[in-house]
Amino acid sequence: MSEQMLKVPFFHASLGEAEKKAVCDVIDSLWLTTGKVTQGFEEDFKSFIGAKYAFAVNSNTSGMILAMDACGVKPGKAVITTPYTFVSTAACAVHLGAEVHFADIEKNSYSIDPEKIEDILKKDTNHEICAIVPVHIAGNLCDMEKICALAKKYSTPDNKIYVIEDAAHSFPSKTARGYAGVLGDVGVFSFYVTKTITTGEGGMITTNDDALAKRIQTMRMHGMDRTAWDRYTSPRASWEYDIVECGYKCNLPDILSALGREQLKRANLFYEQRKKIVEVYNTAFKTCDFIHLPPDGEGNAWHLYLIRLDPEKLDCDRNAFARELQAEGIGISMHFIALFKFSYWQKRYPDFTAENYPNAAEHTDNTISLPLWPEMTDEMVNLVISTVKKLGEKHRKTGN
Repeated sequence: MSEQMLKVPFFHASLGEAEKKAVCDVIDSLWLTTGKVTQGFEEDFKSFIGAKYAFAVNSNTSGMILAMDACGVKPGKAVITTPYTFVSTAACAVHLGAEVHFADIEKNSYSIDPEKIEDILKKDTNHEICAIVPVHIAGNLCDMEKICALAKKYSTPDNKIYVIEDAAHSFPSKTARGYAGVLGDVGVFSFYVTKTITTGEGGMITTNDDALAKRIQTMRMHGMDRTAWDRYTSPRASWEYDIVECGYKCNLPDILSALGREQLKRANLFYEQRKKIVEVYNTAFKTCDFIHLPPDGEGNAWHLYLIRLDPEKLDCDRNAFARELQAEGIGISMHFIALFKFSYWQKRYPDFTAENYPNAAEHTDNTISLPLWPEMTDEMVNLVISTVKKLGEKHRKTGN
């Protein structure tokens, strides 16, 4: 359905005059690629979350490749992650030549189950696993204390197991131990257009580890020992540089970083606006017995609002319910389609089936993401609520 036909879009980025001016200032400067504005964005971001290092990248995916590379993900190694995620989380390990082991999610949340992680680690007698990659779905954080403890427990002198947070959904999630992105060894954020702050496309890698930071910085730009900003603004000749590694090209240009710096200033405001909408949703839906409310743990950033339908209460499946929401003008999405649903992963791992990951399968089949963005009006929020309730009553099974 086109956005013009939607009464309530699934998402609208919150952009204003400040973002326009910041982008125009970069254009006027004539320096459009990675330069002083991106450096400023990195400084602002690491100061915000309390990280020692922050590296702006052109996507969460490229950031995840850099993070995994720094943590030793390569042929002969493997990572543990969840089947309940976007494809890039696992695909990045494959791009680096590694294998992927999947641990099911918890029964009543979308988070990877630490007990299932440990089941895999116990079988890793060859010490091939070098990283655990928890994914903070919808802004609700995984149990990082347990996951980090497992990584430490099963590390050996010859094989450190790193914890790489896929923090694409979790800015600005904060716990008593700190912000997401610094709870493990390295964190990777997304600034895609639908995220809590946006640069259109882009991301950020954060870490407190000096060695990881050095590797990430080197590999981010072709393995070059000097940045373009340094080469063309320093008195030293621009052609005097060395290639010290076979790196990638993952840098974020100033024209996008300009958006990010302005968005970062309003990150807490955006969070408070989303939280108010969530409170209205929760109050309205808590009496609907055909809906499981989204989990809400410490530090929840409320990036997405996920409702899980109870198939025992309804005479239609999730897909039919979702289509009717769209027909009523409500923009929705699905987070996520578990990776075992896709033909590539089925062919790569024949035992990667719904039967072996029952919690991820159940959540995949029954979850819908409702609109949640800072500038939703009261009328929009109420229309989403009334439409969901109306369809719930329409499809209520006889006797329920």
